[in-house]
Amino acid sequence: MTSLLRRLPLSRLLAVSAVVVAVGVGAAALALAMGSGPVPPAKPLADAVHDALTAPHVDGVSARVTLTNHLLEGANLASGGGGEASQLSTSPLLSGASGRLWIGPEGHARLELQSEKGDTQILWNGKTAQMYDASTNTLYRYTPPQNSSGGSPTPSSGSNGTGTSSGSAGSGPGATPNTGSTHQPPDVAKIEEGIEHLKKHAIVSGATPTDVAGQPAYTVRVAPRETGSLIAGAEISWDAAHGAPLRAAIYSTESASPVIELAATEISYGPPASSALTFTPPANAKIEDLTSPAKQVSGTSGPGASGTGASGSGGGEKPHVSTHGNGIASIVLVESPVKPGSKAPGASTLEALPKVDINGVKAAELQTALGTLLSFERSGVRYLVAGSVTPATIEAFARSL
Repeated sequence: MTSLLRRLPLSRLLAVSAVVVAVGVGAAALALAMGSGPVPPAKPLADAVHDALTAPHVDGVSARVTLTNHLLEGANLASGGGGEASQLSTSPLLSGASGRLWIGPEGHARLELQSEKGDTQILWNGKTAQMYDASTNTLYRYTPPQNSSGGSPTPSSGSNGTGTSSGSAGSGPGATPNTGSTHQPPDVAKIEEGIEHLKKHAIVSGATPTDVAGQPAYTVRVAPRETGSLIAGAEISWDAAHGAPLRAAIYSTESASPVIELAATEISYGPPASSALTFTPPANAKIEDLTSPAKQVSGTSGPGASGTGASGSGGGEKPHVSTHGNGIASIVLVESPVKPGSKAPGASTLEALPKVDINGVKAAELQTALGTLLSFERSGVRYLVAGSVTPATIEAFARSL
């Protein structure tokens, strides 16, 4: 997966990142809509988590949602005239939008975000994640490798992009346990033990009683103990009666408001219509299959690096990845050989980004509320530096290379 991501152009990397955020937040967390609904009684966090894990079975979810996304606010993606950068800056995934979410009894899900340039559709059918971007008339598909002896599945060719599948049941609200499964939720003592272990690395709040989209809910906030990162913390809310996650939000140290939040204004429980979980793109839609490399070979970290590195096979011709520093404020360095006269993937998008000077070389810099990405080429090597740190920290590290 690491090898796949480092090969993608910046535009597609941002699109994939947006899919991960939207699908993960949508399937695991419908979000906050503070109102005048009922509030549950106060209770210890371990008890509230245990009650959620042992709540009655939910057959599905239907909701109206609002996505707020300030991640790239002020990043000047559209500077330089348009093209991929302008399309990215107006995408509802990156600019925010309202829409609807459905999760079926087998964990299949569909998120629809509406915008003036056309809706964005995100689907999970138990095997394949898909995103259709109406502004570019492009369907992106990714099939994760299976952790079974059967090997990794390959994306089906000629698919019309529908969200239904005959695959096995997935996780999510109302997911049906596998026949013969003996898995049982942990008891309160085990949950308390896990929370205490988490508190060694993070600051964990109690279960705050609140209401989300008119439902009684609990909210918990987790913040890193380490300093130096732009990530201030994350919050998640879940339904006190049904146990279903209802809200997720990520916060930056630069603002008290969430950087990313998916908010439900209405929510109901029960299996959605099968048609709500399907989507057929236009016949002339462009199909982009994102596939994982067949092999990944572990490599060593670069000079001064701590953590792990990875590189593909091919006698050093593949990009090399290393981590520098520790914990949430660590920096990732990707070093890729560049052939003379070749043009780096995503070069048009990089050219639209603001430039900074790195030891006499012009580097493209993407500043976000949660981190910084820097890219430049020198002596036949393209350097990509990224981390959840300030631009000044990234630039200082780049100048030390």
